[in-house]
Amino acid sequence: MNAQTLATYGFALVLPLLYLTYRLRFSKAKQAPAPAESHTKPLKPIMQAPNADLLPPKDDPYTVEELAKYDGSDSSKPILVAIKGDIFDVTKKSDVYGPGRSYHIFAGKDGSRGLGMSSLKTEHAVSDYTTLTESEMKVLDEWHSFFSKRYNIVGKVVGSSPTANM
Repeated sequence: MNAQTLATYGFALVLPLLYLTYRLRFSKAKQAPAPAESHTKPLKPIMQAPNADLLPPKDDPYTVEELAKYDGSDSSKPILVAIKGDIFDVTKKSDVYGPGRSYHIFAGKDGSRGLGMSSLKTEHAVSDYTTLTESEMKVLDEWHSFFSKRYNIVGKVVGSSPTANM
């Protein structure tokens, strides 16, 4: 092999190595820094686990007017939420259902339609759920099941049908 052939092969081998070295050294994608170790307390889960210590359901009668008194505005009274006429004591989650909180719209009333629609609009938080679609009824039934596994049923709304708040 002559010197010119060796130089050609050497150049052919060195050129790709230089290119790869350049790419690896100067074209690295910026990596996100590793998250620093957090020294804060862990976040509280949004969804609570089912409650194994529920009391047997009660069927104490509450009128719509009586139920409205249990909206969390009086701290000496429990916070009650009704779904499909069943009244749940949600006092232990006053951080969610208390005044000024995200789901306070449902406190002290039967807001079945709003739950079925997944709506937080005041006009939807009514007991009439007869206009819900099949899929919205399924959502409402899931909410009722969720509440039934986590909160005590303390009564039933009386003098009211699904259309009473219309």
